[in-house]
This record gives sequence, C-alpha cells and structure tokens, in this order.
Amino acid sequence: MTEPNFTNPRDKRAGIRLVLTVIGGIMVVAAPIVGLLPGPGGIFVFAIGFALMLKNSALVRRFYARLKAKHPQKGEWVDWAMRRKSTLRRMRRRREERGAD
Repeated sequence: MTEPNFTNPRDKRAGIRLVLTVIGGIMVVAAPIVGLLPGPGGIFVFAIGFALMLKNSALVRRFYARLKAKHPQKGEWVDWAMRRKSTLRRMRRRREERGAD
C-alpha cells in the first residue's frame, strides 16, 4: 500500500483521507466527554476515532510506530484489537517458532 500524498494531484482520495482523519481526531477528543455517560461508550468512540486516524494519516502512523517501539506490549494489544494483518502474521510466526522448539 502506498502512502497517501496530500500534495499529489493524482491522489483523488486525499481530501477524503483528510476529512476522515479530522473526524477521527474529533472522536478521540470527544471520547472522554462521552466516557462520562453511563456505559462503555467512550472506549468505543476512542477506538473508532483512533482507527480512522491510523488508517488515513501517514503522520499518525509514524507517531504510532514510535509509540509502539517504546511500549511494545501496548502496541501488540492495539494491533490485535484492530485485527491488523501484520499482527496476525507475527502471532502465527511466534506460534510456529514455539511449536518447532
């Protein structure tokens, strides 16, 4: 998958990606407010907003990669929750390595 390029005129979805990233950011900021309401709504609002931002912004992906390097266990949980293909491959590889030992 290629990185979105907001300055490239051939990237027709750049505006949509920007709008989705902004909506995700608004959801992340609104999550603590929604969290005050009864129920687990704030968690879901944060997760959906973060997923939108991570999916549509190269800047957020770089920030997340640095955060994951500092806190690998937390990064694994987030990747698992988002059902990222790279995490599923790593998990499968670890199981195979354990089985071979």
